[in-house]
Amino acid sequence: MKRPTCSLETPAAMEHGSVRDPSSATFSFVDEDHTLANSVRFALNQDPRVSLCGYSIPHPSDSRVNIRVQTTGDPAREVLKDACQNLMLMCQHVRSTLDKAVDDYRSNPTDMDTK
Repeated sequence: MKRPTCSLETPAAMEHGSVRDPSSATFSFVDEDHTLANSVRFALNQDPRVSLCGYSIPHPSDSRVNIRVQTTGDPAREVLKDACQNLMLMCQHVRSTLDKAVDDYRSNPTDMDTK
C-alpha cells in the first residue's frame, strides 16, 4: 500500500519551537478542533519516541488547536509527520474495512441478518 504523505508546510499549520531544541515544539492548526487533535494525540502516544504530547484549544471561539510534542531526542516535527502518516493509514484501514463490510452486506443482506 502506498504510504500517504503529510506536510506541515501549509498556512493551516504553524510550528512554534526552539531552534536550539528541535525535540520540543508546539504546532498550531487553524480551523481544527478536538476531532483532529485527539486523533493526532492518540497517534503520537503510540510512538515510543514521544515523551510528552497533549493538545489545547486556547479559547472556545478560536478555531485553532495547539498540539505540544516533546520527544526523546528526535525532531518533534518529524515525529509529528510520522504520527500524521500513521493516522492516515489507520483511517484508510477503517475505510477499507467499512467498505468491504458494506459490500458484503449489499451482496447478501439475508446472510448478515442470521449472524
